[in-house]
Amino acid sequence: MKEPITKRTFLEKQSMSVDLAEYIKQQILDGELNPGDRIVETKVAKDLGISQTPVREAIRQLSGEGIITIVPNKGPMVRTFDMKDIFEVYSLRSMLEGLAIRLAVQLATDEEIEAMSQFFEEMKRKMADDSVDSLLQESVELHQSIIRLSNHSRLSASYDSITFHISLAGRILGRVSTKQKEVDQHAELIDALVRRDPDFAEEVMRKHILRSFNEFKDLQESKDWDYHNINWL
Repeated sequence: MKEPITKRTFLEKQSMSVDLAEYIKQQILDGELNPGDRIVETKVAKDLGISQTPVREAIRQLSGEGIITIVPNKGPMVRTFDMKDIFEVYSLRSMLEGLAIRLAVQLATDEEIEAMSQFFEEMKRKMADDSVDSLLQESVELHQSIIRLSNHSRLSASYDSITFHISLAGRILGRVSTKQKEVDQHAELIDALVRRDPDFAEEVMRKHILRSFNEFKDLQESKDWDYHNINWL
C-alpha cells in the first residue's frame, strides 16, 4: 500500500531539495566542484543516501538560478562564468550597494553605526591573529550589514539573487587577497557610514565595487570581451 501524501511529506521533500541546492552551492564555493564539472544525479543520490527526485529538483532550481547548465548528451554541469557574467554581476552590485549605503547613512541609528565600527575594529584585531587565515567572510558580513541597514526589502531581495555569484567571484579573488588588504579597502566604507553624507557614501561604495571588478578582470586570461574602458560610475 502506497504511503499517503501529506502536507508534511510535501514540505520534507521540498526542504530536502532546497537544502541539497545549498549543499551543491557550498561545494562549488569550497572548490569541491568547479566550473565545467559534471553533476551525475545517480552518484549524488547514492553518495547522500537519498532518492534521485530531490537531486533532480535541486538541479532544476540551480539551473533556474544560472548556476548549473544542462548540456545535451552530457547532462547537468557547473556553469562556467565568463567576463560578461562577471561584468553584469558587479555592475548590478554597484547599483544595489550604492543605493544601500546611501539609504543606510540616512536611516541607521547611531547605535547601528557604532556596531558597524566595532565590527570593523574586530576585523583589525584579527590581522594579528595567526589562527585567522582570511578576513573575506568578515568583509562579506560587512557588506550584508549595509544591505540590511538600508531597510529596503526589494533591494535586499535583488541582492540575494546575486549573492552566490558574488561569493564565487570572491573565492577567486581570495587567492590574491590578504588580511591587510581587506582591512584597508573596507576602512573607507566605515568612514562613509560615520560621515553620514549620502552622496559621498554612494560614490565611495561604487568605486569600491568597481575596484573589485577591475581586480577580477586583471586575473582573467579571456580576451573575448574588452572591458578596459568601461566605467559605470
